[in-house]
Amino acid sequence: MKLTWLGHSAFRVEIPDATILIDPFLTGNPGASGVDLKEAVKGATHIALTHGHGDHIGDTVKIAKEIGATVIANADLAAWLAHQGVEKVDPGNTGGTLIQNAFSVTFVNALHSSATITEDGVSHSLGNANGLVFHFEDAPTLYHMGDTDIFSDMALIDELHRPEIGIVPIGDRFTMGGAVAALACQRYMKFSTVIPCHYGSFPIIDQTADKFVTAMGEGANGTKVEVPKPGETLSF
Repeated sequence: MKLTWLGHSAFRVEIPDATILIDPFLTGNPGASGVDLKEAVKGATHIALTHGHGDHIGDTVKIAKEIGATVIANADLAAWLAHQGVEKVDPGNTGGTLIQNAFSVTFVNALHSSATITEDGVSHSLGNANGLVFHFEDAPTLYHMGDTDIFSDMALIDELHRPEIGIVPIGDRFTMGGAVAALACQRYMKFSTVIPCHYGSFPIIDQTADKFVTAMGEGANGTKVEVPKPGETLSF
């Protein structure tokens, strides 16, 4: 499996029979500086969304219309996207698992909001925020926490899914900060590798992963911390 950070919370996941874009906020993403946007979306078969905020929906509608990718999202968000002209949507909701050809994805809890404001100035609720757990046949299980604070039921997510790779928001203000994110990883999860996200983009959130890296270093319990640059690919 190849995993590429595209800045903020956006990732590209490549396995032999599928390419998944998670929260593809690319256009206008300050954290995506230097990322080749055409290469980032090339060959994508699926788009998976954690929730309905603009910095996570991002370019979903445009990408889905141009290349025909299937969009995986909570039921409310999927319905809204269908109204925006997205033809292939696969809805789910918290606790549910969607089986795709090359992988499965389970919607799990996240502590966050989920809405969008349209051009007419109206706020639309787009269901609950989620984390997403991806199971692959021949690759490590991946847990993208979405936007969230720490919560003790992360221990149940670990028990049920045993994710080996964790993508964890650390930027503070809108999610947990670095120290709390490290506590979540150390107390509730047994990741072999953890990757921080949701930082270094907008000026009002933390600009580096330093707090997270420092806190993880105090008791990493064997977890490797990877801090890729935007556009950098990790292989597992």
